[in-house]
Amino acid sequence: MIELVSHERCITCQACVTACPENVFDKVPHRPPVIARPDDCQTCFLCELYCPVDALYVSPFAERHVAVDEAELIAKGLLGGFRRAMGWEGGHPAGTDRDLTYRMFEDGRVAP
Repeated sequence: MIELVSHERCITCQACVTACPENVFDKVPHRPPVIARPDDCQTCFLCELYCPVDALYVSPFAERHVAVDEAELIAKGLLGGFRRAMGWEGGHPAGTDRDLTYRMFEDGRVAP
């Protein structure tokens, strides 16, 4: 379940808001998004995958909230840990710079 949006790391790109299939986040102009509906989180980790700055922590416990300490998560390398484990770099799958089909989505020629 989503547990943390780091206000220190977040660059307000809203990628997590867009990636979330359950509409867990609310956009806040010029500020990090708010976890508005945490109980709707399906623990799919898409928000963490798409975050280019490792500002999110999704707990692997889907059915319950877990108290988290941001400094401890940073010390343990857990912010963005799922993204790294999956081989994503900067919010994109590794190797997509050479994948022309993925680049069509990035430059707006094709809607995702």
